[in-house]
Amino acid sequence: MVSKESRTKVRENKHRKLRNRFSGTAERPRLAVFRSNNHMYAQIIDDTVGNTLVSASTLQKEVKAELEKTNNVAAAAYLGKVIAEKALDKGIKTVVFDRGGFIYQGKVKALAEAAREAGLEF
Repeated sequence: MVSKESRTKVRENKHRKLRNRFSGTAERPRLAVFRSNNHMYAQIIDDTVGNTLVSASTLQKEVKAELEKTNNVAAAAYLGKVIAEKALDKGIKTVVFDRGGFIYQGKVKALAEAAREAGLEF
């Protein structure tokens, strides 16, 4: 019988490989995305120091109040807009997009496109 690796382990391995290719700097921090079954999280990180500069998630009261559901494409798009607005308020205009090993489609794609439309460049 052939045993398969769990999807979580496959995603973690992909993320580890992706992280070897790029990291966030002070001039161009990393926009890291994580999605669980119920929520989405986005952080803008400066990897040289190890600081999170900006963060947003569907768990936050002000974000959750605007959403009907926290785990769909519309919620991801709204979160992308929120993280971009927070980043622009802090003076961050360009970032490196880290999809976290997730496939670039659906919620991850919606978050990225909404962040681009709100003014972030990547």
